[in-house]
Amino acid sequence: MDPVTLAVVRGALEQIADEMDMHLIHAAISPIISETNDCAHGIFHPQTGETIAQGSYGLPLFLANMQFSVQHLIEVVNKSGGFKPGDVWIMNEPYLSGTHLQDVVLVAPYFVGDTLFALLANTGHWMDIGGSVPGGWAPSAQEIHQEGIIIPPLRLYDGGVYNKAVVDMILANVRLPGQIAGDLAAMVNVFALGAKGLDALVGKYGMAELSACIAQMMESSETQMRSYVAEIPDGAYTVEDFFDNDGIEDKPLTVALKVVVDGTDLNFDFTGTSDAAKGPMNVATSTAKSMCYVALKHIFPDVPVNGGAFRPTRFTIPKGCLLAAEYPKPVGGTTDVTQRVVDAVFGALAQAIPEKVPAAAFGTAGVMTLSGKRPDSDAYYVAVYPYPGGYGGSHVSDGLVNGTPPGSMAKFMSVEMSEHRYPMRFEYLKIREESAGAGLHAGGCGTAYGIRALSDCVVSILGDRVDHRPFGVQGGQPGAANSVEFEVGGKTWRPPMRSKIEKLALANGDIVHLASPGGGGFGDPLQRDPALVQHDLDEGLISRETAENIYGVTIEERPKASGGLRFCVSASGRQKAAGRD
Repeated sequence: MDPVTLAVVRGALEQIADEMDMHLIHAAISPIISETNDCAHGIFHPQTGETIAQGSYGLPLFLANMQFSVQHLIEVVNKSGGFKPGDVWIMNEPYLSGTHLQDVVLVAPYFVGDTLFALLANTGHWMDIGGSVPGGWAPSAQEIHQEGIIIPPLRLYDGGVYNKAVVDMILANVRLPGQIAGDLAAMVNVFALGAKGLDALVGKYGMAELSACIAQMMESSETQMRSYVAEIPDGAYTVEDFFDNDGIEDKPLTVALKVVVDGTDLNFDFTGTSDAAKGPMNVATSTAKSMCYVALKHIFPDVPVNGGAFRPTRFTIPKGCLLAAEYPKPVGGTTDVTQRVVDAVFGALAQAIPEKVPAAAFGTAGVMTLSGKRPDSDAYYVAVYPYPGGYGGSHVSDGLVNGTPPGSMAKFMSVEMSEHRYPMRFEYLKIREESAGAGLHAGGCGTAYGIRALSDCVVSILGDRVDHRPFGVQGGQPGAANSVEFEVGGKTWRPPMRSKIEKLALANGDIVHLASPGGGGFGDPLQRDPALVQHDLDEGLISRETAENIYGVTIEERPKASGGLRFCVSASGRQKAAGRD
């Protein structure tokens, strides 16, 4: 295939998916999509279900997981007569489509004449899906039915005919039917935009040449990924990481991973991982696999993402473990379990290729939902806030400050939008000082924020990383622990499960204080450039005590020309610090 044609076709396919992303983000009613970008779009092979192209504005988790969703759906559809022009399928069943119930997947066929040429798919997070807790994050859930309504694979449009009964049933089971109806309509409309883009490509190149391009795109991605895997020293690299608890039992849960590198093949072996949790800290196998893909994409970012990029991987995920959830296990903690899988892959491969793999990121989505009725209109609201936090330091740089979850990329809703939509006020939203893991290259700092309720409401939080902090690598130190604190009725307290609480009643004036972890550090802190320590100290990111005791620098106080004193950092104290345990 002519390389120029191949590049143009690949770019055009990716642009179609990007335009679908942006169309939904602009058209969606709820802020979880329009503000947070909690959605994704892709183009998939009609027979194998492999990813052909994906949008760059959506969530990495969805983008990897939709391949499995489409593959599962193809099996279902083929048993019911196959796809027809005008069909749109809907589902959210997590054991088939992955993630949790709030993430609703739509799939539509794209035909050229009578030939099924591609499948278009999107995922959109719905602000509410019913269940026992507004927003869907139920830390005390012990079965899937407590988390919301399950939508098995159904035809939303059957040959172009709208299935109103299905939509009526869904809307009758959610707390925000108006928002959900608007988001659903926006998700469906995106397929017309995708089809229009594919029409133009087919008209220009024809099906045969496009099919040849798609096949070569996948082969090229596979070849490139295998070339990178071949550079990893053969061997087995093991790591264990932990969850604080599952929301029901206050004991840690283990995620054990052994990555076996054999030539150009990678096997991710999760033998030793804890059995399925009683509470919601579970995911389906497809989601666990997807997060390994996401981690690889972070490590090898220049590999174009399509089905070929995933072919070098193999998996061993024991039946019955928390990474292989089956009905009726709850899965609401997907947002945190997914982060731990990424951390585990980083922890294992950092032993083999430390020049490419960072320390652990903050590792918890820490989702908070506030819900109640507006005092001015008595209308129901649900506000959803996924954590930002610090990324891990790497061989080349410090970690990102205030980043979105590496597997999610869901953004934090703006303060202005929040205070406009909901009866709440942000008391502060700031960088969390002293939260970064120390190292030659420090982790990024987390975020701290406080929200004051301006009317009666309930708050639920599903997070982690309090007892088990984000780890450092190559001698780097861990990031600060997650922190959840409440001021209720004039008293300050922390929940028994530390970062998990369900439907706590807040009154006007009560405050929620949240502080996300920083990322782990990379390398020995005593090797950090004193100029960078000076910068961190000047910016208030670290204290004088940390600079002296962790980074081993000497600090002198010198007068400022404008009056007062300034700290001046030097490395003269490091020989003494290096001798300390």
